[in-house]
Amino acid sequence: MTEYANDVLVSADWASEHLDDFQDDDSDLRLVEVDVDTEAYDEAHAPGAIGFNWETDLQDQTTRDILSKDEFEATMGEAGISEDDTVVLYGDNSNWFAAYTYWQFKYYGHDDVKLLDGGREYWLENDYETTDEVPEFSATTYTASGPRESIRAYRDDVENAVDKELPLVDVRSPEEFSGEILAPPGLQETAQRGGHVPGAENISWAAVTNDDGTFKSYDELEELYAEYGIDGDSTTVAYCRIGERSSVAWFALHELLGYEDTINYDGSWTEWGNLVGAPIEKGN
Repeated sequence: MTEYANDVLVSADWASEHLDDFQDDDSDLRLVEVDVDTEAYDEAHAPGAIGFNWETDLQDQTTRDILSKDEFEATMGEAGISEDDTVVLYGDNSNWFAAYTYWQFKYYGHDDVKLLDGGREYWLENDYETTDEVPEFSATTYTASGPRESIRAYRDDVENAVDKELPLVDVRSPEEFSGEILAPPGLQETAQRGGHVPGAENISWAAVTNDDGTFKSYDELEELYAEYGIDGDSTTVAYCRIGERSSVAWFALHELLGYEDTINYDGSWTEWGNLVGAPIEKGN
């Protein structure tokens, strides 16, 4: 994976070779499966994988926000993860929620975190080992640093991007982008209005991955975004509906291409589509 700007991916083969380490309480390797629910995890997961529910374990349900620093420290420590561990994350949908969790780890200063390339589907479809046993690790103390605000976008950052015509990457479906629908079929509608942030380009999150869920090469990613004039020379804001799909694009831009001035707007359309007076465009 050395062709990328940063060493932030591990292959399924590598993870399979380290399953004993992932299951060892004394190891400094931790494997974590993250999804919006844990039903699939309960049925089968990679041996040694800790299961996190993105909604209930990694979100503040009262503020609809990421965990506070104290909450993040407590959650990781209770799971047996320390700030010095190498944490490998994976999940469904080509790592939607795993990428969001990766971004949250980076936000709180955890440098040694990686994604399992291809995610849960790749692991299952290629017949790597699974279990329904839930691992138990000794609780430890996790000390976070940060937060690193340089990778997070807020409402003001989006307004600034609109005013200065900076790159905005809307990774949702064309139907969401146009305002035809408010959420992917079967998912909760979280906004009052449909459409997109003025000036945004509709570049699907799925455009950065291959059919098997693994990430495309550096050259392919560079060419993809260059078609829309995105080359890392200016601040680029990625957003979706709730921040998980945009985390995949943020990962591709910031981590794989090394476009350091890329920020993830985790408020995304849930915030922007409910703001009174916020500018919105409809259509493609």
